Amino acid sequence: MTITAGIKLGRYEIRAKIGEGGMGEVYLAQDTKLDRKVALKILPAEVAAHPDRMRRFVQEAKTASALNHPGIITIYEIEQIDSVNFIATEFIDGDTLRESVKNGPLKLGEVCSRWRFKPRARLRLLMPPGLCIAISSPRTSCCGATAS
Repeated sequence: MTITAGIKLGRYEIRAKIGEGGMGEVYLAQDTKLDRKVALKILPAEVAAHPDRMRRFVQEAKTASALNHPGIITIYEIEQIDSVNFIATEFIDGDTLRESVKNGPLKLGEVCSRWRFKPRARLRLLMPPGLCIAISSPRTSCCGATAS
């Protein structure tokens, strides 16, 4: 299935492609039941065909959904509709960390305070493509999206 603006995946209507990462593409969508913007990370069919990669995709959703922190996005669901596997998450309107450092490095203290990290906090995965600086408040995206 080709994903373009206007396509519906269950209750989600695709608005625009907003990024891509190592395991899929990310789209801005409208949740037509709850009338809210969401981000859909869609796993390509060729990736979903590999059991190991599909297992990692599901594990990513489970791991992120188990976290509850003001600096981490909310996972709404993981779903398969019409052979399309996706994770639906809270939509964060802002720049990725990669975009934020284009004009120079950020100081560690600034990064920690913006994401409310404690100095001794241990993170399993912290990559620029997976971090967004939101307009309202910084949030971490565990979906590995990069700006397109």
